[in-house]
Amino acid sequence: MRLTVGQLADAAGMTVRNVRNHQSRGLLPPPELEARTGYYGERHLERLRLIREMQADGYNLEAIRRLLSGSELRRVATMPIEAPAVLTAEELRRRFGGPDTAALAEAERLGVLRPLGDDRYEAPSPALLRGAEEAVARGVGLDAALRVVAEVRASCEAMARTFVGVFERELLGGEGDPVAAVERLRPVAAQTVAALFDQAMAAEAARAFERGAS
Repeated sequence: MRLTVGQLADAAGMTVRNVRNHQSRGLLPPPELEARTGYYGERHLERLRLIREMQADGYNLEAIRRLLSGSELRRVATMPIEAPAVLTAEELRRRFGGPDTAALAEAERLGVLRPLGDDRYEAPSPALLRGAEEAVARGVGLDAALRVVAEVRASCEAMARTFVGVFERELLGGEGDPVAAVERLRPVAAQTVAALFDQAMAAEAARAFERGAS
């Protein structure tokens, strides 16, 4: 869905002036700009409908702004990047060569898998599961792959605390839309970590080759 501000106002049953007023108050995320024209989507329409409902319930615009900022910020900050996948025990056995009970228990402890019952498991991060599968396919033992997950997770948690601390100090207390800021900066944080890890991996691999050659 791509709507101009006029089309968005019509769909929401509002005037263009009202839409722009809500945006200036921080109630509505900014549009996507293309050739100096702002385009709005389903998310903006849902937000305007919610604002109308809250106004009908007696909330003023400032109260609505505070309520929406808190709930939306939590949603944007905590929503997963990728949708979880559901697998059966048979699929896991086929992909990993039959993980034993101890390996399954360790995967559950690490959050790589969540038991759903009836021999079904949820993988909160399919990408993480694919990475483990690729490592096993290339000769890395499943136990060793899970140990790597456990060790790297501690480092990732420390990095996450660093980024969240920056968000709290720099974004939440200042002006502007903190929801939009976090929504933009969360993938930037992931890209930063990936770039730094790639550099560190290359340097560590070079040191390993030097040790082997000496």
